[in-house]
Amino acid sequence: MKPSRLTRLTEFRRALPLLAAALLLIALTLPMWRITLTAPQYPGEPLPVEVYAYPHLGGEWKEVQGLNKYAGFYYPDPVYVDPNYEVQDRAIDTPEWVLGPVVFVGLALASVVTSVLPTDRIERAIAALFGGAVAVFATMAAIIQYRLHQAGHSLDPDAPLMGIDPFTPPILGSYEVANISGTAGPGPGGVLAIGAVVLLGVAFHYRDSSATVTDLPALARDAWRRLRDRVGRGDSDDRSGPDPDDRPRVETDGGRRPDAGAARPSDRADSSVRTDTDDSSGDGSVAVYDRHSGPPSDGGPP
Repeated sequence: MKPSRLTRLTEFRRALPLLAAALLLIALTLPMWRITLTAPQYPGEPLPVEVYAYPHLGGEWKEVQGLNKYAGFYYPDPVYVDPNYEVQDRAIDTPEWVLGPVVFVGLALASVVTSVLPTDRIERAIAALFGGAVAVFATMAAIIQYRLHQAGHSLDPDAPLMGIDPFTPPILGSYEVANISGTAGPGPGGVLAIGAVVLLGVAFHYRDSSATVTDLPALARDAWRRLRDRVGRGDSDDRSGPDPDDRPRVETDGGRRPDAGAARPSDRADSSVRTDTDDSSGDGSVAVYDRHSGPPSDGGPP
């Protein structure tokens, strides 16, 4: 019996892109990036600045803007739209900022379309969707980091606080400028965007499987059992170690083992020799013969 369209939407490869689309749309309404500053002028009071996917700032951006003026570091100019803050004359241009909503809505629509594609086309579509999402967000992160570098190396020479060396605020991590410290990281929207990419990655893993969300408990138990068995085998191998008898033997002397030339006691007994001096000959000759066979019958040398 062919599954209904609604039943097919419960497949991982279809349900997860739908969930990722929802996360992307929600992320668009939340701060994507957050930087928290501390300064002596505000003891014990961190100043967060929140950056959205479109030209908009949140948090304590007004107080931070006043601190930035001392160092000659200004918020960027989105060029094509008016942001919710005053743009300084020496601010760097970031026209690509207005494309943030286009990126998020476009990825969300692509995720929805992928989830309803026919079965014979969905595998390639999910692969393209996941690869495209990773490429888009990696490119966005690289552009943001470049703009931060550009802003930190375009300080206003007429700023009140002189002698500040150019710097590059990180997109993730901490930094210090003069007596101001900052810590940057993803905001709530950034966390949701990362979660959406992870969901697309899981959908990519199940792109050739018709497993549904109702199979999740069984899949989880199977994954846990495989993980437990793998860990158990690893611990057992570590405890047992290599068996000396299983190690290959080193052979020498043309392929013979080092002890191959040592004769057994019985072999030595069979191959022993005797030497007798034939005094009657008068020439001091020596006769060599086997112990068991005795001397030759004619008494001469062998």
